[in-house]
Amino acid sequence: MFVLVEMVDTVRIPPWNFQRQLNDAISEELNKKLANKVVYNVGLCLCLFDITKLEDSYIFPGDGASHTKVHFRYVVFHPFLDEILVGKIKYCSQEGVHVTMGFFDDILIPPESLQQPAKFDEAEQVWVWEYETDEGAHDLYMDQGEEIRFRVTDEIFLDMSPTGPTAATPDTPKKEAPYTLIVRTQHALQCHITKV
Repeated sequence: MFVLVEMVDTVRIPPWNFQRQLNDAISEELNKKLANKVVYNVGLCLCLFDITKLEDSYIFPGDGASHTKVHFRYVVFHPFLDEILVGKIKYCSQEGVHVTMGFFDDILIPPESLQQPAKFDEAEQVWVWEYETDEGAHDLYMDQGEEIRFRVTDEIFLDMSPTGPTAATPDTPKKEAPYTLIVRTQHALQCHITKV
């Protein structure tokens, strides 16, 4: 679920931070730049783990800041495929069950990946698993806030790099997440049981 990723970046330290230790100033700048950001094809950056190498610092003409090339390791949330995770149901919609892990909300369980047979209850706005037992059928509601186990089956990275100006359109497109996990439920679902 969490991995250490080796990265290299040039860090700019403004002149008012020159009185600080170089490692402390670089750590702060790296966390400002990367913490809680998605790096394309890497994952969700959480925090700096350590600095492995500092190269020479330079001050460029017209800029009083120092620029230092830094080699470092960063803690990143990037679960591997088929990993089983635990989260809480954030909400349900026609497109599936949306799950949160507290620090990461872009997890979707599409309808075809839910325990079958499943149906969407429009009135309650929840997905319902129709569970068959020897005693008869039970409806297990996937209520908001309930804990759920799920398996990662796919991940989607969207390149959010800026592009040139586009023609103005009356409809504003739905804002999409830069990193989304597509998952399916596991048998150990924990939901409320309501007898039919």
